[in-house]
Amino acid sequence: MPHTTSRYLAEGPRVGIRHFTYEDGAEFTARARESKELHQPWLFPPDSESAYLAYAGRLIEDRTKAGFLVCEKDGELGDGAIAGYININNIVEGGFRCGALGYGAFAHAAGRGLMREGLNLVVDHAFGPMRLHRLEINAQPRNTASLALARSCGFRLEGFSPKMIYIDGDWRDHERWAITAEMRASG
Repeated sequence: MPHTTSRYLAEGPRVGIRHFTYEDGAEFTARARESKELHQPWLFPPDSESAYLAYAGRLIEDRTKAGFLVCEKDGELGDGAIAGYININNIVEGGFRCGALGYGAFAHAAGRGLMREGLNLVVDHAFGPMRLHRLEINAQPRNTASLALARSCGFRLEGFSPKMIYIDGDWRDHERWAITAEMRASG
């Protein structure tokens, strides 16, 4: 039987994850524009070509970041349609081996469990090939969808950080959630 190479870094039953490319700009920005109502006031993904090129460039070229597109396999919008994105930011190596996650679903994929499957794939990839030990999620307390996703993937609430991240013109409070490789292995 011939060996076929997957275009994905990891696959689940309904989604695969892969790195960002510059060529994804048109689809990504179209999905971001379609999803403004879903994202705001929590997220502001790039919705123009120039903004996407700068954003993707940071994820592609900066070793302290890793960006993953969650792509639907055999979905209603076609095989490989971008359902959302998950980024690992502030990656620290050495004794810490940690990163901070940020993510967003696009409107056509919201509420269908695709991001949960994608986040589980990213966590496994981070604790496997990337050799990280800890991942953190910081989410605004009223962002119930983001908090539910963190909880459903085994992250534990570790605390509350007032005025932690500057978003949409103000410093916003965040809940801190985390998971370690040990938690994942025992869970």
